[in-house]
Amino acid sequence: MTMAPRAVRDGLDHPAETTPDRFRSFMSGFPSGVAIITATGLDGRPWGMTCSALCSATTDPPTLIIGIRAESPTLKALLDSRVFAVNLLHDRARRTAELFASGAPDRFDGVRWESRPGCGPHLLDDAHAVADCRVSDSVLIGRQRIVFGEPFRIDDLAETVPLLYGLRQYGRWAEGR
Repeated sequence: MTMAPRAVRDGLDHPAETTPDRFRSFMSGFPSGVAIITATGLDGRPWGMTCSALCSATTDPPTLIIGIRAESPTLKALLDSRVFAVNLLHDRARRTAELFASGAPDRFDGVRWESRPGCGPHLLDDAHAVADCRVSDSVLIGRQRIVFGEPFRIDDLAETVPLLYGLRQYGRWAEGR
């Protein structure tokens, strides 16, 4: 068994400081579902990014939280339009998750999607459910912006199992659940 590095401060023994790499490694052990956050810019251009930093905040009113890099063009489109879509990916959408994580400028050319007025693009073949959300608030923390969204419409698109991400790899629920 390996012991974590320790440091002495104020005459007391403390665990070593948390670094971004240690924190990233720690969080990789917490698997989550995979979503693609989409928004439409004021010029009509679709934007999107893969996101595993997504969780529910409260059910009354229904509110979710997403974390997005502060320099993200998807974030800019989302904040400008004040609406976005959360596309929850199914287990056959790994290629799409990787495409939207790549930052490729033509990522929407590689997927089937639908534009709806007043919300972000829906990924028709890759999502098992989509929530259209209004931005209710956002907070800058470090180089991330935490966005609070209130879903105003939820569409179930397919009965399938969700795509998961953890330990820096994609996976799916075990069979026979």
